Amino acid sequence: MSPEPAAVATEHLNPPSKPYPAAATGWFIVVMLTIAYIFSFVDRYILGLLIEPIKAEFGLSDRSIGWLLSAFTLIYGFVGIFMGWLIDRGKRVWIVSIGVALWSVATIATGTAKNFVQLFAARMGVGVGEATLSPAAFSIIGDSFPTERRGKPVAFYSAALPVGAGIASLLSGAIIAWTVASGNQSLPLFGELSPWRYTMIIVGLPGFLLALLFIFIKEPARRPVAASADVIGGSGFRDAMKYIWDNRLLYLGFLSIVGTMTAIAYSQGFLAPTFERTWGWSPQKYALVNGIALLILGPANMMIMGTISDWWTKKGVKDASLRLLFIGFFILVPTGALPLFMPTGELAFAILCLNIVGIGIVTAMGVVSLLVITPAQIRGQIVALYYLAISWFGSLGPIAVGELSSGVFGEDNLRYAVASVPILFAIIPLLMMPLTRRLYLAQMARLGETTE
Repeated sequence: MSPEPAAVATEHLNPPSKPYPAAATGWFIVVMLTIAYIFSFVDRYILGLLIEPIKAEFGLSDRSIGWLLSAFTLIYGFVGIFMGWLIDRGKRVWIVSIGVALWSVATIATGTAKNFVQLFAARMGVGVGEATLSPAAFSIIGDSFPTERRGKPVAFYSAALPVGAGIASLLSGAIIAWTVASGNQSLPLFGELSPWRYTMIIVGLPGFLLALLFIFIKEPARRPVAASADVIGGSGFRDAMKYIWDNRLLYLGFLSIVGTMTAIAYSQGFLAPTFERTWGWSPQKYALVNGIALLILGPANMMIMGTISDWWTKKGVKDASLRLLFIGFFILVPTGALPLFMPTGELAFAILCLNIVGIGIVTAMGVVSLLVITPAQIRGQIVALYYLAISWFGSLGPIAVGELSSGVFGEDNLRYAVASVPILFAIIPLLMMPLTRRLYLAQMARLGETTE
């Protein structure tokens, strides 16, 4: 489960020149954006369930698969930086429409690829298309609801992260089961297709209908924004970069924690073949169990963590989000490695359920903790850079698994390569954790926060 951007109220809105859309209209847009978000997860995660037949057809190593799984994340965060600029200037519903169409084309292109280069390019295309969605979604939601009524629609959309991942897993597993049972299929324009290729095309085609619907959605009027009251320096990109450089050790320690989470989460694209090679689970069985676990644990985990964070903050624990971030880190690291040494797949997945909790805590608390130490007038840029950094850091996870599997442990021992990622990536953030907290508290004080 890869992580997504959270909406942040960073400015004080001026009185709008036009009224907000009716509540029903606003919620219709939110529901459509959430459906698109769920579609994006299906297209994103389907590849991890199809690794074995893709490897067999193209004669690929786990090393190549590691790079293939990273193709999405290598481009996703980078494109997101430019999407922010475009979304501030263009028609957002049309940008979403183009993005949905693009990732659908790229998913279909994955199913028609003739070699590894085409596979890699297609997965990068999925990343480019999906990079349009969340920045546009949060911008549209912000202009569809007044500040005091914005929390619920933002939470509704954000909750699609674990829900979407769970639904994606269940749908993908069902489609794979059907195509495998049916054997090779023929489609007009595509000819005869093997089950994994047919799966990719079936998953990609519905996106065109969704893209068409967005063309006809009326976009809410943009709201003028006043400068933030707590200005520190300027608000340009150079100011943001200077602020990061001046606090480089703090941001390095902080990003290493969240980056470890993304590396572990992205490396779990190898879990379906790991369970198949180690415990004989079919991809369909893994997808079913994983989907149910995500749907049960994901939303509940986010609600509980949000409640605890609010409660601690009210109690005067001003660095509550950072403490929860640390707790999530200490949950996700051991539970990311230990399951791979279990005697049965069932026991392994039971421990992985705790890992889902740890990943959810770090995902939810990461951007919340970041905002506490970031001046309001540069938050948007720093949040964009934050997602770029953790996406690129996360892409190292599957690359490391592929290299370790093919070059160190041997591909029959894939589970040891997957288990190594949490251990290796946790060393730096663990060593820096005391310094990170000390710098974090000092920066809170500098920005006017009251520490306990």
